[in-house]
Amino acid sequence: MASSSGNSMSNSGSEEDLHNQRKRKRMESNRESARRSRMRKQKHLDELMAQVTQLVKDNNQILTTINFTTQHYVNMEAENSVLRAQMMELSQRLDSLNEILNYLNSGTDSNNSNDGFETSDGFETTSDECFTTIISNHNNNPFVIMNQPIMASSDMMMFQY
Repeated sequence: MASSSGNSMSNSGSEEDLHNQRKRKRMESNRESARRSRMRKQKHLDELMAQVTQLVKDNNQILTTINFTTQHYVNMEAENSVLRAQMMELSQRLDSLNEILNYLNSGTDSNNSNDGFETSDGFETTSDECFTTIISNHNNNPFVIMNQPIMASSDMMMFQY
């Protein structure tokens, strides 16, 4: 009996050793699996950080491009505003010159019919004399603009379209 009980104890000891050995293997395996999982997570985190860095760089480049384009747009708007003001001024000058031409042409027609123009002092004069008077005394006539430069700047007028 003693031998069977000793045998059983030795079996139970070897089973315990086997159980402990399996437990140690499982713990080692779990540690290795956890280590691999941490490494994967760290690798993923590093990739995300690299992606964030690249996206920040791309974002800054896009912002720089937007700022440059916006400044270019503002400059073009200012230039367009100046050009519109110059166009309006030139249109007004052209209208004034056309009015003078119409005035002179109507004076030539009346000159052919021996009609004169009445001046501010009550005397009659011919169209040639009127033209000479207009040119020599252009400050009194709002229709004559003689060699005046076109002055326009971006802050003169802002047009909405």
